[in-house]
Amino acid sequence: MSTLVFLEHHGNELLKPSLGVLSKATTLDQDVSGVVLGSGVRGLAEQAGKFGAARVFVADRPELEAPLPQPRVDALAGLVRDREFDTVLFASSVLAADVAGGLAARLGAGLNWDLTDLVQQNGSLIGKRPALGDTVYVDVGWKDGPRLALIRPGTFDPQGVAETPSVEIEDLEPQFEDFSLAATMVEQAHAESEGPSIEDADVIVAGGRGLGAPENFKLVEELAQALGGAVAATRAVVDAGWYPYATQVGQTGKSVSPKLYIACGISGAIQHKVGMQGSGLIVAINKDPNAPIFEYSDLGVVGDLNDVVPKLTELVRQRKS
Repeated sequence: MSTLVFLEHHGNELLKPSLGVLSKATTLDQDVSGVVLGSGVRGLAEQAGKFGAARVFVADRPELEAPLPQPRVDALAGLVRDREFDTVLFASSVLAADVAGGLAARLGAGLNWDLTDLVQQNGSLIGKRPALGDTVYVDVGWKDGPRLALIRPGTFDPQGVAETPSVEIEDLEPQFEDFSLAATMVEQAHAESEGPSIEDADVIVAGGRGLGAPENFKLVEELAQALGGAVAATRAVVDAGWYPYATQVGQTGKSVSPKLYIACGISGAIQHKVGMQGSGLIVAINKDPNAPIFEYSDLGVVGDLNDVVPKLTELVRQRKS
């Protein structure tokens, strides 16, 4: 088994979901390679070695500066063919999904997506994928190689190695197709935010419809700020325009795995559960004692969040002062 992990980056850092997939890959294969594609990114290769990559391929080219999929498909297709990788893993994101889909078409390869685990069974690689609204899990496989897989973000946490080995860095000189360079990025916008993102935060305070109105998200924001955490929301909330879609946790949003997850006014439907069930400690605040979220919370508070959350925020501030 020869495994290649697509290491997505933002600025001068490799993204946490990609490093989590890299860590998982090292438990399945002793010789795992990573690949970094971009412009001015050669320095990122050393970061990958801290999470188990034995080798990192780097394509540092101006054609890869913008986060566009087709030039990356060209670079990966050549690498996979030349080095005969039989497994290519991606942490799911908008860019990674585009790249994985294009690579599968280019190579005539099989692509499994939304995987929540990878295991070796009888010498074969098996993916675990949720189905029927995440109520069951099914085994998926590949007929032949190369095997491509998109892993649900937040599934695996990065695990640093005890002793960082010397990383073998190899520069790539990919050949780009004319049609791959036809698209140009006109503008790249970033949502303004304070504090950590929900993917990276150790503490998340999430709000649901139980908040009653968008202005009540201030209660959630104040508690998150006191705890040094991030703010998240449910699908119903973002669909109503109360909070940005980038903060949505759940089946159609993001999967998160903080150390502490505080759910405020969230009923706990299965669609939300699947996005936060990997949290270390789940605390629910809801005035409905029969809310489904209490069935899988570690701690529950039955009460009006308009009373409970401000008092909790004040208590946190007092403890920190």
